[in-house]
Amino acid sequence: MNEDYVEKLKNAFEDMVVYKDLKKSNFFSAISLPSFMRDWLLKKFQDENGEFEMNEMREFIDTFLPRKDEWVKIKDRIMTDNERVKLLTRISVDIDIATQSIYFELPDFGLGKKQTIITNGVWNEYREELTAGKEVWGVVELGYFAPNDDSRVGKIMLTGFKNFCPYSADINYFKEARTYFDLDEWIDLLLGAIDYNAEGYKDRKDKLAMLMRLLPFVEKRINLIELAPKGTGKSYLFGRVSRFGYLLAGGTISRAKLFYDKSKRIQGLIFHNDFLAVDEIQTISCSDIGDMRSVLKTYMEDGVYRGDAWSGVSDAGIVLLGNIEKEKMNEYDEMFAGLPYLFRESALLERFHGFIKGWDIPRMNDDLKICGFALNSEYFTSIMHLLREDFTYRTIVDFFIEVPEAADTRDTEAVKRIATGFMKLLFPHWQKSEDVDLYDFNTFCLKPAMKMREIILYQIGRLDSEYRGKEMPKLTVRGLEQ
Repeated sequence: MNEDYVEKLKNAFEDMVVYKDLKKSNFFSAISLPSFMRDWLLKKFQDENGEFEMNEMREFIDTFLPRKDEWVKIKDRIMTDNERVKLLTRISVDIDIATQSIYFELPDFGLGKKQTIITNGVWNEYREELTAGKEVWGVVELGYFAPNDDSRVGKIMLTGFKNFCPYSADINYFKEARTYFDLDEWIDLLLGAIDYNAEGYKDRKDKLAMLMRLLPFVEKRINLIELAPKGTGKSYLFGRVSRFGYLLAGGTISRAKLFYDKSKRIQGLIFHNDFLAVDEIQTISCSDIGDMRSVLKTYMEDGVYRGDAWSGVSDAGIVLLGNIEKEKMNEYDEMFAGLPYLFRESALLERFHGFIKGWDIPRMNDDLKICGFALNSEYFTSIMHLLREDFTYRTIVDFFIEVPEAADTRDTEAVKRIATGFMKLLFPHWQKSEDVDLYDFNTFCLKPAMKMREIILYQIGRLDSEYRGKEMPKLTVRGLEQ
């Protein structure tokens, strides 16, 4: 890793930089720690050279990150021994309006709100931290709320909380930091933030192919399809790097799981995450295909779910991830025939904005694993989450993209949404039209967005003759000589 680049990285981001060595720290994978948790632990125990004492790290993990099969033992310590137990985990809170009771859940241990309580004193002390998101990570301290003769049932109570995030994600600081790096340095920075070694890629094209996967991290309701060979890291990136997304690994999908469970009266995955990535898409099954298609089409069009018991709005994008045979790795071949029947409908497929050619992404190997200083994944994905709320970029995109007459609205919207995502990733410092380099905007935002959409249209045409021969609108950049 270039020493000048490392020095620039440290100067620009200071405490947000951590030394990552995925070969050395493979034990994190053995205990199923996601990247953002791993980076927090590394930062906590590392010295300025990236070295840490393994035994000290293991002792902390054994104390605060117990295995799920130790949960019964933990409950016994809390209830029988009246012990205060601390765990580093994710927690979500809820309020019962009717009773004014406050509850919490620990999803990783299957602890539901019917078994818990938060007293008013504890709530008043920690409510700002506990309500910072749908789920927050931190060190929770648990005690026992004993039953009494007045028919009060015993519950596990929250007695303390400490947010594990040791910094604030300042989005404006991040935008300004971009100005200290050229484009190639910034691309390398993004790769390091998601655990990849930029020096392991043969060229910029391969790097940018990998970064396409980050589009749903930064842009609301962007729907993508990726078909790739096995072993290119799809599951890792969508399932382990960010706490703001969710990876659904194959199996049966239903209206209840994705949108709303009437029997349990709880919202589905769509309403708790920035994106829902459906892995191993070829294995997906659904009991009522017609109903699911209808629900998905409405949601993917306008972000609204309407049901007979509940309705809601979400910004989550939907990403389909599947494997593809080598002989099918051709955008002009018929690739969507291998999708499950649920998704082989043109009206539904048209609502996917773009296609990622996963075969352009190198198969994972040791040379692609980060070994050096890089941005903390927790910090980086928090910034990506915040960038979703910044509409400045879309305003700029709308200004610069010239749309021809009678252009199809779905096509232009898809291109603009993807182009906006690319701008947020590669050029977050562009805050007004005067900041924009027209050549870079055309090369790295508009053209790749058009290509991603064009593949979707072509593939739909292979399935449905009504779409056959449909051409992409010829979108251009205002002020750029063509």
